[in-house]
Amino acid sequence: MVRDGWFYGLAGVVLAVLLGMLTGSDILVAIPLLLALFFLWFFRDPEREVPQGPRLVVSPADGKVTAIEQIQTLQGGRQRVSIFLNVFDVHVNRAPVGGVILVSEYKKGLYLNAMNPESSVRNEQNVVEMETEDGHAVGFSQIAGLLARRIVFSKQAGDQVSRGERVGMMKFGSRMDVLLPEHSALRVTLGQRVKGGSSILAELPEVDPPTDEPEREEELALAGAY
Repeated sequence: MVRDGWFYGLAGVVLAVLLGMLTGSDILVAIPLLLALFFLWFFRDPEREVPQGPRLVVSPADGKVTAIEQIQTLQGGRQRVSIFLNVFDVHVNRAPVGGVILVSEYKKGLYLNAMNPESSVRNEQNVVEMETEDGHAVGFSQIAGLLARRIVFSKQAGDQVSRGERVGMMKFGSRMDVLLPEHSALRVTLGQRVKGGSSILAELPEVDPPTDEPEREEELALAGAY
């Protein structure tokens, strides 16, 4: 369980005790106790079995895939997969790939409904860009929604993380956008439910091994001489 769950849960229990002492009403006591139980459940942090294999991208969040689209960025074409989290989903976030965090930038904004496509651009969010060991750029954005007013990201630029490692949390309903290289092979479909750290979103494209151009030119020249 995330530590915040104990804080919210304890606050509910304390409130229930105070209401019991002041009013003696079982109904008034039951309300904060039920809220305490909800918070303990909401802040759950289950263990997940992270898939092993080269170039795999796992979902950074639990939820439902609500959009899959091709977009253009300053770095060129990319595929964007959007995941909507409702209040009943696990809200702990995980790294979609192993690699180094290049950028972690918090942007202030609105609190539009996370189902609204404009929330990807206009809502408050934390934008993260990663680079895998083989040089692929993979990004993800923790996006606030109507209820999510607190985004937590526990890493910073320069940190090395493993695929499926816990990196933060979005409290209550929210949205997660994942940006993949343009030619990644998707493993999910629209409307599919995914689990953070264990559901495979995509497979990154293969990277051609680098060639030493000067040596290659010299080999061709020698071949031509014979």
